[in-house]
Amino acid sequence: MRTFIKWLGLGLGTGLSPKAPGTVGSLFAVIVAAFCGIVHNPYFLIFGALIGFFICEIAERELGVKDDGRIVFDEIVGQWIAVMGFSGYYLVFGFILFRVFDILKPPPIKQLQDFHGGIGIMLDDLVAGIIAWGILTLFKIIF
Repeated sequence: MRTFIKWLGLGLGTGLSPKAPGTVGSLFAVIVAAFCGIVHNPYFLIFGALIGFFICEIAERELGVKDDGRIVFDEIVGQWIAVMGFSGYYLVFGFILFRVFDILKPPPIKQLQDFHGGIGIMLDDLVAGIIAWGILTLFKIIF
């Protein structure tokens, strides 16, 4: 069971990418969002976030490294939040916005990494996803 949970934490292997595993995990998430409507359901995302705390906690323990870059389940859920309810070219914009916030980690995103374990791994990506979704939503309303 722990191996399966670790595999989920590694984003079904996308986190094992030798270059930019977070970006690869996020790209995987956008592709899934493009073809699987369930990821646009807020209840699914809430469930994903809640189990994400557990999945990332177990994966971190199994890998033995604090906030290991190979753990990308947090990026996947954060990316799904960023593009929730969007399709088409908005998925591309959502991908870019999320990655910018996830990489640059402006306040308050950076401070959320101070939490330990699965909570610290997940929170910054959830907030990055929420901020990206908000900007994307404003952009859609304005234009």
